[in-house]
Amino acid sequence: METSVTVKELVTTLDIEILHGAEFEKRPIVSSEVSRPGLVLTGYKDFYPHERIQLIGRTEISYINSKTAEERIEIFKMLCHKNTPAIVISRGIEVPAELIPLTEVLGIPILGSRSKTSRVLANITNFLEGKLAERLSKHGVFVEVFGMGVLLVGSSGVGKSETALELIQRGHRLISDDRVDLYMIDELTLIGEAPEILQNLLEIRGLGIIDVMSLYGVAAIRRSKKLEVIIDLVIDDGTVEYDRLGSKKEFEQVFEVQVPKIRIPVKTGRNLAAIVESAAMNFRANSMGYNATDAFNKKLDRLITQNREE
Repeated sequence: METSVTVKELVTTLDIEILHGAEFEKRPIVSSEVSRPGLVLTGYKDFYPHERIQLIGRTEISYINSKTAEERIEIFKMLCHKNTPAIVISRGIEVPAELIPLTEVLGIPILGSRSKTSRVLANITNFLEGKLAERLSKHGVFVEVFGMGVLLVGSSGVGKSETALELIQRGHRLISDDRVDLYMIDELTLIGEAPEILQNLLEIRGLGIIDVMSLYGVAAIRRSKKLEVIIDLVIDDGTVEYDRLGSKKEFEQVFEVQVPKIRIPVKTGRNLAAIVESAAMNFRANSMGYNATDAFNKKLDRLITQNREE
């Protein structure tokens, strides 16, 4: 089934209002791209993307107003298509009178915004990309640690939710427990959010389901966050060797994005929340150009050189 967003959802979320055709508010939008139909207005429509929202700004209106009434009708006939989800007019510009009857016949709502055209374009595109993007559901606990999106993964019972609970008590925030929905907004960025049924909830074995927002307040939860690092909690049974220095880089591919991955062995008595905090801070330090492993190796090289000289 094709994913879609209704015009009503768009209007409710963004600073946009329905100027004409409120009865068509349930019209579906299936493309995240927005068209500025400059060439179409001049008569070139070989590659006219009629399935997209059509955005009309000051430039388009200036061109339209330079034409006669009959020419404007012909222009709007090209612009309006049975598959066009909506026509948006920016900058608070008045709707051309010739456009209204044509949209009413085809059931196309006319929307308006007082913002400048480039801002309207960006807002609509960002909203639709988030709503219409392909989604992947991944098992794990998604938390924000020091402003970074951290996904805790690992086998069932390893302690992901318990670690998240301690992180919340330390002032960090929960995005999703048990399952997180991921979607890509560009070639480098993944966004994670909780399925609606799991929002604000955390399951602790032996305790049951708790409502994090009710217990810890609105500051303890967040609706969505960019995924920056995956931390894999692995039970340490003595059979797996781990990188002692942290020099090896590991990644996990989600869609087309390579997400850095850190493996942390889990043993009785280890404070996982403190380790996750340290892993997040160390990852941020590495991202800013500081690498503790490199610093250690340089110190070691200097010590070896000094010993040789002595």
